[in-house]
Amino acid sequence: MDTVASFTIGYRQILDPDGRVVDALPEFAKDPALLVDLYQRMSFTRVFDTKAVALQRTGKLGTYASCLGHEAAHIAIGVAMRPEDVFCPMYREYGAQFVRGVKPRHVLLYWGGDERGNDFTGPKHDLPWCVPIATQCLHAAGAALAFKLRHEPRVAVSVVGDGGSSKTDFYAAINSAGAFTLPYVGVIVNNQWAISVPRSAQTGAETLAQKGLAGGLQSLQVDGNDVIAMLAVMQEAIERARRGGGGSVIEAVTYRLSDHTTADDARRYRGEDEVKEAWAREPLKRLRKYLESLGAWDEAREQAWKEQCGREVDVEVNAYLETKSQPIEAIFDFLYAEAPHDIAAQRAQALAWEGRAHG
Repeated sequence: MDTVASFTIGYRQILDPDGRVVDALPEFAKDPALLVDLYQRMSFTRVFDTKAVALQRTGKLGTYASCLGHEAAHIAIGVAMRPEDVFCPMYREYGAQFVRGVKPRHVLLYWGGDERGNDFTGPKHDLPWCVPIATQCLHAAGAALAFKLRHEPRVAVSVVGDGGSSKTDFYAAINSAGAFTLPYVGVIVNNQWAISVPRSAQTGAETLAQKGLAGGLQSLQVDGNDVIAMLAVMQEAIERARRGGGGSVIEAVTYRLSDHTTADDARRYRGEDEVKEAWAREPLKRLRKYLESLGAWDEAREQAWKEQCGREVDVEVNAYLETKSQPIEAIFDFLYAEAPHDIAAQRAQALAWEGRAHG
């Protein structure tokens, strides 16, 4: 039998879990100051994440999706993108959004049940958090098609989880991106668990990256806990797409160190040994070790930075807690230019009810 076509999936890792360089450093990684900036951004995201979980546990926040363990993948995505690009996240990519200018107070507002959290700072063309699984991939492909039709040198980036990569929306997005040579980068953050379903039970595919091959996209796997490798592959994929070279699928292999959300208890379906082993590979520890080996970071700087992060997060938390609720008519006032009769009647009823409640 002849071979009609053959494919391979490459794997990129530059820093191993012990912070040792195992492959050629890209040019940006030869600047210790830039690496310190990446580390500080990851560290800030973790401080925020820890505080958000604490707020939920004390009844000051609704159900919250932690990003613990995903910091390298998320920060790299944000740093690789330009402001004019479009980011289509799912629901835990806060690190990428912070890089793009979203304030932590808006993340808290969203998970606190206030839709004004979606009116975030940062690029207004970025899409809000997407709880439906994988639909954001189609939104990104649609945005990428618009960029191509308008001859705009912009790129759309979506993020989906390992479970989400099994959804038809994901496949439709990569098929469109390949068929029309769209400036689209689809990142699969493979954190090994789709809520309680392990990666091994989600697909028969050896890698998740190879799903992009079916759409004709450049596809590769990267150590998602290695921020240097992650940033390198994101920069390459985004600039290739910007030049008209077509889309990519990047599988970032990482681990969800937290529960899926604060409504979940991961202890019910995964073992302590697995989680303990994953902590040995987490992203902050390895970059810190490398920075310390360069003399660019130490314990004194670590403590000073953590204290600064704590103060900045406290400002954001206070801004969230001090935000007054919207008036009840806000439920009705932002969907229609002219409200239909039944919606107008419901609005009047709500105002009347509120009048009685305060009467």
